[in-house]
Amino acid sequence: MTKRYPSKVSFGLLIFIFLSFFGQLIFNLINGQFDEKLLKVGIMLLVVFIFILHLFFKTEYIVSNGQLDVKCGFFSYGPISIEEIKEISKTRSIISSPAPSFDRIEIKYGKFDSIIISPKDKFGFAEELVKLNPKIKNNLVKK
Repeated sequence: MTKRYPSKVSFGLLIFIFLSFFGQLIFNLINGQFDEKLLKVGIMLLVVFIFILHLFFKTEYIVSNGQLDVKCGFFSYGPISIEEIKEISKTRSIISSPAPSFDRIEIKYGKFDSIIISPKDKFGFAEELVKLNPKIKNNLVKK
């Protein structure tokens, strides 16, 4: 049976990225200092921002056939064998990862490998993995 877990999205992070991309352009537009060159830069930044939006909203974690697959837009990570997963914990790491939220969990697997993800239902996700591999140390605690 295949279970899909969509990623949680931090809109604060999206706003930060938007302002980083377009803040100066908006400032120039307000002050009447907008020309054709800035329009071209704005269009280029818009295309990149749309790509980032796609990555944010098309990130999901798929549990199927004893494996965890991580899909982030057009990109895939894994598969990770659920039998190799050792531990699931909450993390505050801001390392680049397929986790478009600051509410993240870290999955340790293999000998020294780990991945940081952000499923909307992190407790249900962790419970599903532990059900498939009872040896997983689940450090997530509901408050």
